[in-house]
Amino acid sequence: MTVRVRHLAHDITIDAPVDSVFAAISEWTEQHRWMLGTRVELRKGDGRSVGSEIAGWTGIGPVGFWDTMTITHWEPPYRVDVLHTGALVRGTGTMEVVALPGGRSRFLWSEDFELPLGALGAVGWPVGKWPLLGGVKASLKKFKDVVESGQLPTKSPQSAD
Repeated sequence: MTVRVRHLAHDITIDAPVDSVFAAISEWTEQHRWMLGTRVELRKGDGRSVGSEIAGWTGIGPVGFWDTMTITHWEPPYRVDVLHTGALVRGTGTMEVVALPGGRSRFLWSEDFELPLGALGAVGWPVGKWPLLGGVKASLKKFKDVVESGQLPTKSPQSAD
């Protein structure tokens, strides 16, 4: 069977330093504040080290799916990589923070999805990627808003490492 991988990425500039942005990203159980239709729970480990497992429920009410992930790379305050291990969402994801002049940061979100549903997934991707990308853009805009307003991180950046 051929695995079809598709890349999706978006970035946003945030008026906050890298340590604050990374601390906010890695507050997994607070992602419901900014990630559209998703709540996240820690399943194994501390959520701040390689091998930790997290799971995100994406959906509305009881209709949705679990996106299970394992942290494969942890480099605070710059980067975290995950391996998606769920039945529906498989592939890799990266959240990266880059320092910009003036205490600002760029948050880069990217995913390499292994398309589900075989040939049907490959045929549906050209249409399905646009609502997915729209959701990511809206989520990152919300993330920017909650970080810049001081709602996140809830913990000091030093305690997030």
